[in-house]
Amino acid sequence: MALPGELWAELPAEKRIFCSVLLFSWAVYLWEAFLAHRQRRVYRTTTHVPWELGQIMDSETFEKSRLYQLDKSTFSFWSGLYSEVEGTGMQARLSQCNQVAESCIPLLEMMILLCGGIPFLWNLSGQISGRAGFGAEYEIVQSLVFLLLATLFSAVTGLPWSLYNTFVIEEKHGFNQQTLGFFFKDAIKKFIVTQCILLPVTSLLLYIIKIGGDYFFIYAWLFTLVVSLVLVTIYADYIAPLFDKFIPLPEGELKQQIETMAKSIDFPLTKVYVVEGSKRSSHSNAYFYGFFKNKRIVLFDTLLEDYSALNKEPAEGEDGENEETKSKTKNKKQGCKNEEVLAVLGHELGHWKLGHTVKNIIISQMNSFLCFFLFAVLIGQKELFAAFGFYDTQPTLIGLMIIFQFIFSPYNEVLSFCLTVLSRRFEFQADAFAKELGKAKDLYSALIKLNKDNLGFPVSDWIFSMWHYSHPPLLERLQALKEAKQE
Repeated sequence: MALPGELWAELPAEKRIFCSVLLFSWAVYLWEAFLAHRQRRVYRTTTHVPWELGQIMDSETFEKSRLYQLDKSTFSFWSGLYSEVEGTGMQARLSQCNQVAESCIPLLEMMILLCGGIPFLWNLSGQISGRAGFGAEYEIVQSLVFLLLATLFSAVTGLPWSLYNTFVIEEKHGFNQQTLGFFFKDAIKKFIVTQCILLPVTSLLLYIIKIGGDYFFIYAWLFTLVVSLVLVTIYADYIAPLFDKFIPLPEGELKQQIETMAKSIDFPLTKVYVVEGSKRSSHSNAYFYGFFKNKRIVLFDTLLEDYSALNKEPAEGEDGENEETKSKTKNKKQGCKNEEVLAVLGHELGHWKLGHTVKNIIISQMNSFLCFFLFAVLIGQKELFAAFGFYDTQPTLIGLMIIFQFIFSPYNEVLSFCLTVLSRRFEFQADAFAKELGKAKDLYSALIKLNKDNLGFPVSDWIFSMWHYSHPPLLERLQALKEAKQE
């Protein structure tokens, strides 16, 4: 009787590759399911405010956040199971080919072919492009049709999950501000904008790989670097306004204080915007963007107590923007006071002052270059294509998908964890920078308010937190600020 090891060795190389990819994918899913189970147990059993939280969170808010996070975790379990089964059987979801593309060049992630998903879609793409007059020699055209069909399939199959998340979970817990009409208009607009960026960029990337010779990986890396920098630069000025309204922060005390703080740390601030995030969700956020001497700050109106539409009574007879969004008046004000907003910005500007943004870009580009180099080494291995049903052809786009997403998946998991650990370290450093600006007390109260407004649950399983949280848990951040606050 043959041992499992002997049977494994007797399998063709392409079968071993395919089985390894499949087993690792399910191993990651089971690991994630195990962590989620541990965290759901925390949600179910921690029904009373722990004594260390007694001074910062009332029992009503604690219970609301517990139920919200429990609903989100349960939803994540079922949607994750569906994605894994769909990916194993036919095709799954969209992702990015590398860390650089995280913000700009989404390619395909996972269409495992127990049912022949990838080759079926590739052949269908060939038939469509052939009817349009483009033969097999037009591989880039066929690749773009393949990409369009895959993204369309992903959007359609993901729509029920997105609807349930928005109009059941977020609605139930008071965060959703969208109507069904606004949701669908937004989804269609996102799909169109995504294709307008994705298809031209992908065609150019494939063309560079085709004509780049032995050093194509250098040119491909430089191309993705340029594209990512361009998209980061233009996103808030030209792309984000297609979905949300951006207005300059009105002249007043808050704007003067922001400009003064920016000047005190030599931050080259040029503009401060307020974005109407409240028309789609009551979650809050703030960020800065831009390169060199052209930095801009963006504040969500839900972050600002004095500007949030959620804190204002709708005018009598006012229907809003053609009833595309809903006005939900809350009993309690949302957002932070000006001093707390400045403290939050002090934290965000700390990331810039301490070089976290540059460090993240360098890490991202090093990873991108490594991935393209390894892709150049592996792209000639026909066994990789055969493992996924491509015996006669080796399309470049399929090679990108197989190598970046499947073959690199163990590396991607390790890298993701390391970046999560680094991110938490950066968050503590940014908090410490805000303390040095004298904002410890205001940041302390702002973190509590933001956690309350977003119904963050302050108790977490230690393994789940270590693996997933890019920001330290609330209690750890408050403890680090407490000494300076008391001073």
